[in-house]
Amino acid sequence: MVFDFRLQVFNTVARRLNFTRAAAELYITQPAVTKHIHELENQLNTKLFERNGSRVKLTQAGEILLHHSEQIFEIYRNIEFEINNLAQRQGGKLRLGASTTAAQYILPPILAEFHKKFRNVQVTLTIANTEEIEQALQNREIDLGVIEGLSKNAAIKYIEFLKDEIVLVASSKNLTASTGTVSAEKLKEIPLLMREPGSGTLEVIAHALKTIGINIGELNNEMQLGSSESMKLYMLHSDSMAFLSVHAVLKELQSRECRIVDVDGLNIERYFYFTVLHGQHEALPDLFMKFSRYRAK
Repeated sequence: MVFDFRLQVFNTVARRLNFTRAAAELYITQPAVTKHIHELENQLNTKLFERNGSRVKLTQAGEILLHHSEQIFEIYRNIEFEINNLAQRQGGKLRLGASTTAAQYILPPILAEFHKKFRNVQVTLTIANTEEIEQALQNREIDLGVIEGLSKNAAIKYIEFLKDEIVLVASSKNLTASTGTVSAEKLKEIPLLMREPGSGTLEVIAHALKTIGINIGELNNEMQLGSSESMKLYMLHSDSMAFLSVHAVLKELQSRECRIVDVDGLNIERYFYFTVLHGQHEALPDLFMKFSRYRAK
């Protein structure tokens, strides 16, 4: 088990590339982190990190160990999950609510796997924008929400689920996209497809644009559409562009139907969140959250 904890320390440092942050995350001191890494390096007879002042970088051996440590911890999580649920006959009704991006591209394969394993759980899924899902949760019309966005309602607890990136995409036939990059000023001229007010995606985009000096009202809004799928299909048949979750366009990127267009200085990352009411502790929402974390890619 000593090796296991050293591996956990290594994994945390490797993901953060920062000894101080790793120490805080593990609730141990920075010297303790350094000691565990040195002991692991001695045990494996190889260096795992290259240190240049305050900067930390993985060696080739470190990259290999990170890859395998992720697999090891995934196995540990699955063992824990399987054993904890072995003797339990889960049943009942679970009312889920999800924003459109999560409902269309993230949840379907997870729901299929969940149904195979827990056939006695009856699941319903309500699809709406982030604002509406939060309201449904407060009205107790759903038990668990899956949303994106920056909104923080004091009555709701937000639990990180899955990291996402929003990218500007265009049809491969779009000549404006041929260079693969545009300036912030040029972005204002491009016809864009936008989500409706109340959309978590729109909220995140508006916040990110401010970092490069753009107010979302300055953009050339060609059309407002209510879902990522409708935006994607419109974009593929027009000269417009759209900010979409990378999960929404994976197949089209692989088939080269569309391409990502970088905007100078703009990087839009976000998380999908589980949402529950503060003080809520129900078995089925907790079960689904645990299952989803184990199954999400």
